[in-house]
Amino acid sequence: MSDARAARPPLDRDEADRTLAHLRDEKERISTALLELEGHPGYRLLDGAALDGATRRVQAEVRSRTAEIWALFDLYGRTLGEAERLRARHSRPGQAQLAELTRLLTGPSVELPAEEVPLERRTLLAAPAGERLTLRAVVARMTPLYEDVVKTVAALDAVWSALLSRLAEVEAEQRAAADLLASLGGTDPDLDRLTADLRAVAALVRGDPLALADAGRPDTSRLDALRTALAGVRRGLEEAHRLRDGFADRIGGIAAVLEALRAAEAEARRVRGEVLAKIASPVLPDLPDMSATLADRLATVGRSPHGANVPAATGHGGWNELAGRVADLERAMNGALEQARRDVEVIRGLLDRREELRGRLEAYRAKAARLGGAEDAGLSALYERARELLWTSPCDLRKATVTLSEYQQAITSRVKGAER
Repeated sequence: MSDARAARPPLDRDEADRTLAHLRDEKERISTALLELEGHPGYRLLDGAALDGATRRVQAEVRSRTAEIWALFDLYGRTLGEAERLRARHSRPGQAQLAELTRLLTGPSVELPAEEVPLERRTLLAAPAGERLTLRAVVARMTPLYEDVVKTVAALDAVWSALLSRLAEVEAEQRAAADLLASLGGTDPDLDRLTADLRAVAALVRGDPLALADAGRPDTSRLDALRTALAGVRRGLEEAHRLRDGFADRIGGIAAVLEALRAAEAEARRVRGEVLAKIASPVLPDLPDMSATLADRLATVGRSPHGANVPAATGHGGWNELAGRVADLERAMNGALEQARRDVEVIRGLLDRREELRGRLEAYRAKAARLGGAEDAGLSALYERARELLWTSPCDLRKATVTLSEYQQAITSRVKGAER
């Protein structure tokens, strides 16, 4: 839009000097703002990057608007420079010089190139004439362009900076895992897969960060998931390192658990045999020979024909694969030992139950004697039946328990009768 105004009286010399001083200061402030914009990290990153997708479109818009701002600023500077040179040539400007200064400083003195005239101001037949603006109108046109560029750059920089920062953390996690794997040897399919996924996400972060933005905010969910998964891989590789450095001790510890398991299983079999001989129709747990199976697994992971620190069983997965197998073996070994010890307790519990019933029988007999029931034929018969059941092998615990209960009830009945 043209900024032509109704003719106004020429500025006097003081007014012209004040206006020139104001415009010089304004030009300096605009120049500083534009240079600070181009020095902003987000602007430099955006301006120099090879981008794709939505971010590339934003980049093109920012470049176009910035170029337009600089073009307007250049025209602004040229017109102001012309006014400054005119004033410098005339220490005491006359009316003609003041009128020209007034035109340059306050009138439509800035002519835009014809190609910059908006389409809506062009005609079908006439070549578009350059639009003329005042210096004030030039600043008014630059201001929204500048504000839009600043807002766009700041928003993109916030998204990009957050994504790049998180990407750096994930890539550091990947490098740590890769370094560990390199020192261990072998391969890790999970690390290979995660590394490929990371490359794909990194390409988006660096080439089209807006593809990883949601409502103008950085969406780091893919990076967060990768970091979590890579941290898990790294911990597994660290465990492999610990295994390699203390392989002999680790295997020795598993062997010690195996010996304890063998002892527990032997004790379970011994107690089971005793129960079968002493308890009638017992319900006993199965006793699998886990020690033999686990011993074979231990022998497989524990062989080291290639050297003291390089087990043959590492295979293509190296120490990383072996660490998982050793950890599984440890869990299986400890689980089997706990189960064998529980089996011993369960089986021995039947013998303990018989001893408990025997103790209760003698306690009831002593109670009956105190009550004068030592010569009671009925009580004596019940006692003998219970004693025979409890001291006969194999012992029928169910019948013995029922008989002992009858003996207890008979004693209780005698006590109540004596009280009446």
